[in-house]
Amino acid sequence: MKITKFKIVTKNKTYPIIIGNNIIKRIDKYLSSEIKNCKKISLIIDNNIPKKNIYEIQKSLRKYSIFITYIKTNEKIKSILTVEKIVDNLLNKNFHRNDCIIALGGGILGDIAAFSASIIKRGIKFVNIPTTLLAQVDSSIGGKTGVNSKYGKNLIGTFYQPDLVLSDISILRSLPKKEVICGYAEILKHSLILNKKLFMWLLNNGNKIINLKNDTLMQKAIHASCKIKAKIITKDENENNLRAILNFGHTFAHAFETTSKFPKIINHGEAVLMGMICALEFAYQNKLLKHQELMMVKKHYRELNLQSDIKKYFKKKDINKIIKYMKSDKKNFNENINLVLLKKIGNKPTLIDFSKNKLKVFLVDKFS
Repeated sequence: MKITKFKIVTKNKTYPIIIGNNIIKRIDKYLSSEIKNCKKISLIIDNNIPKKNIYEIQKSLRKYSIFITYIKTNEKIKSILTVEKIVDNLLNKNFHRNDCIIALGGGILGDIAAFSASIIKRGIKFVNIPTTLLAQVDSSIGGKTGVNSKYGKNLIGTFYQPDLVLSDISILRSLPKKEVICGYAEILKHSLILNKKLFMWLLNNGNKIINLKNDTLMQKAIHASCKIKAKIITKDENENNLRAILNFGHTFAHAFETTSKFPKIINHGEAVLMGMICALEFAYQNKLLKHQELMMVKKHYRELNLQSDIKKYFKKKDINKIIKYMKSDKKNFNENINLVLLKKIGNKPTLIDFSKNKLKVFLVDKFS
């Protein structure tokens, strides 16, 4: 299988995304070409990563001084406290601005490591090796870092572009199906907001992708999804306007996650899948989206058995809490709730604000 490589160009940085099979074995080659004068590396690793992969990376990086930190990853540790421990450790080891943090894990760990890199001496080098499909197609690209607070998800953070992203298909084979579906939710989202051709391709190949039946199809899906996100962040690095469309389904999703106390009940992908269906139904209800387009997406959900029913996780009494967290979304600038809504599959969505009462009526109706 050929390696896919393309560059993301922003005002602040240009960096490559490399997608391929078993590429972590050659990380030293990519690192030496992209990061000059690096001597020390902090490897921040999710403790679920197979030892074989860790050994391969250590072997490839033997010419560097390596310091390893293992993190038991969950939403609870995505906090300022965790970041403070990482920063203190690296300052104690006298890391310089040419030295590097390498994150080996999913989106949570990548967000923590990137945020830490962005604030150590006002920015040290950062390499992301995303090990989940979700991280490969979403959080590893674009430079958004962050941790959670008691007020909601990702409300504390920075914009900090990585110096290199390596997405290795081989690492995905160890993922449970639930985690693969989590990433598929973002691939599907990207197709819905900007590429109908990709959406139609997913209708035919989605089942093989979520069941890890074909590495070539997986690489093609990751590449296509990354290109869509890259196109958006190149035009709007700091989420001033266009980048908001990447939040399609996420205003609902983040509220679902926070209401359910994060992945104790539902994971991010399941929340996004339910959030997108809610956003599509709400758009249809408000005469923005045609019934035929809504039915096409719902049919795809049914065929792949993707999560869409919020009644499985929530009760009517949870609605006020869901609305409360929707109101705290960072896209809101007044008392209303801003939603990214689709008018047509593959066409850029629109950001429209609605009163919380209108959203409440919609959610109450879902429990009828």
